[in-house]
Amino acid sequence: MQGLICLLFAILNFSICVRGWYLCKYKQGAFTRTPWLYPLSIFVWADAVVFGAFLGLSALICFLFSDFILFLLILSLFWLVRSIGETIYWFCEQFATNHKNPVDTLPFQNVFHGEAIWFVFQIFMQCVTVVTAITTVYLFSLWL
Repeated sequence: MQGLICLLFAILNFSICVRGWYLCKYKQGAFTRTPWLYPLSIFVWADAVVFGAFLGLSALICFLFSDFILFLLILSLFWLVRSIGETIYWFCEQFATNHKNPVDTLPFQNVFHGEAIWFVFQIFMQCVTVVTAITTVYLFSLWL
């Protein structure tokens, strides 16, 4: 069953990579948001090209080696690094003068009004960093 999960995850991510490649190359959709892919840390189609390939290849290798703990460890470590990057991204957005993400275009802006939304995204990613740091250490100890 674990091998099947890795294989299906690989197929899913390779498919997402191909779709992202098409939309970026032929539809100029690199910065188009992809909310249904947020759980994979794919926020725009340009992310899909790189992360789809990376996650697909990682899952395929774990499938070939029948190592589900390594699969989970890679996902956790990926999210750890990604969440640190996103924390920095939203910190910079908070203090930028030319905003890449205007307040009125962001989800939850009706709850966290004005510039508070950038701060909320930043601290949410800090929470993800803490959780994934713990799971990475735990999974690494299991994998050894």
